[in-house]
Amino acid sequence: MTRLRHYLGAGTLAVMAGAAWQPVLAEDGQAILNAKCMACHTPEGNNSLSRISHQRKTPEGWLMSIARMQVMYGVKVTDEERRDLVKFLADRQGLAPSETDGVRYALERRLNTVEEFDTNFEQMCARCHSGARIALQRRPAAEWEKLVHFHLGRWPSLEYQALSRDRDWFELAKKEMVPELAKRYPFDSKAWSDWQKSMPKAESLAGQWSFAGHMPGKGEVAGTMEVASSGGDKFKVTVKGKYADGSPFNGEGSAVLYSGYEWRGNVSIDGVAMRQVFAASKGALQGRMFEKAHDERGLDFVAAQKGTARVLAVQPGYLKAGEEAEVSIVGSDLSGKPAFGKGIEVVSVVSQTPERVTVKVKAGADAAAGLHEVSVGAVKGGSLAVYSDIAEVKVVPEFSIARIGGGGGSTPKVQGRFDAEAWGKGADGQPYRIGVFPAKWSVEPFDERAKEDEDVKYAGVMDAATGVFLPGDAGPNPARKMMTNNAGNLKVIAAVDEGGKSLKGEGHMIVTVQRWNNPPIP
Repeated sequence: MTRLRHYLGAGTLAVMAGAAWQPVLAEDGQAILNAKCMACHTPEGNNSLSRISHQRKTPEGWLMSIARMQVMYGVKVTDEERRDLVKFLADRQGLAPSETDGVRYALERRLNTVEEFDTNFEQMCARCHSGARIALQRRPAAEWEKLVHFHLGRWPSLEYQALSRDRDWFELAKKEMVPELAKRYPFDSKAWSDWQKSMPKAESLAGQWSFAGHMPGKGEVAGTMEVASSGGDKFKVTVKGKYADGSPFNGEGSAVLYSGYEWRGNVSIDGVAMRQVFAASKGALQGRMFEKAHDERGLDFVAAQKGTARVLAVQPGYLKAGEEAEVSIVGSDLSGKPAFGKGIEVVSVVSQTPERVTVKVKAGADAAAGLHEVSVGAVKGGSLAVYSDIAEVKVVPEFSIARIGGGGGSTPKVQGRFDAEAWGKGADGQPYRIGVFPAKWSVEPFDERAKEDEDVKYAGVMDAATGVFLPGDAGPNPARKMMTNNAGNLKVIAAVDEGGKSLKGEGHMIVTVQRWNNPPIP
């Protein structure tokens, strides 16, 4: 375990939403900041300190900064003090909701996301860590330049690495990237100043929430979440739900709100410790829940607060033309007659509550292929996909990374988890997503080298029914050529049965070595 992991803690954000956390007053946070940081950071008046007061970050960003001060400079802070500092700094120098748009995947630990930035940004900044880590902080030009110096001072071989030694990296970083970063991610922004003025009170999040979600390898889930205020920006959370297969999704825990919208929770679901990373906005919560020890095991999560009429999901979200099925509309404050648009008949209402409306529906043989808008009374939202044929099967994620682990070591394996998405073509000829279908899963060598090295034999095992891939053990394998480890380069195959015909989709998975450095923002 590295020193950074030691200071951050195995649970990454445990110190941020732990049960011992108490509301931190502004004067308390400032007092800790002054006592612990002023030895190196110069006072600038009005409770400002050099460097620190000229940056804005997410809670995870401030946590990483404080841990870096502990690791590199020996700063002594208790877990409670660090927790208070993160809260104080994230509230005072955080990011507005609009400033995290498009890069929340890093906070939510969606580690198979393939980023897309401009070439210069990718080559100069996003070769060693995600581009999202850069996009989730704000600095003036002088601070961006100091960050360049920090990188070169801490990693002096940087200029000799690939995509650095073929250019004058230092001059390009100072003269081109610093102005670009200051323009793209400025410290002063109207979005943040406006948000600070209109930031909602944390107490407004207390109450009952209805939620829906989907976990790859497991399926759809829905239920309710009770949120009780524990004072300040802290909450007690109780979750009651179940998966589509009937298995429970129940538990409780606590949560903290940062920057007026950044929800971070620790909950135990049926004995499994899970994190909640959500964004709160106007009676809605949206983000991801994932296991503390295995962030690849997670579910998309969306919730609506009682008092906010909203359709969250239709489960299952598809129906074949000419067939009848039972579907549920999940939401909040649902009342009135359910409807699914032209060509879809509501045969009967099986059950109806404000959080869930279950109906039997039938699609006419001539129902138009495509997405049909769903409504319950006057509330519209979500869609039901009607199809006659599946045009294509896609493996999601299309590209992924799994990691070997265990083998007597302390670093766990990182699974590969996949969904088989069926796609159709609408009446206009345009493709549309039908939904996630059951599939038979397998892996094959990705190329000739993978075949020659017998990667399928050694890299791990794919569960044919669930699409969950369990990598092999870490460490040298005497059975492999040159005693190499159990890494591999694999093709992921999903075979969906459609009327006796097998339709296949393909994805790509790299099975690689352990993840030694696992910061809150990758």
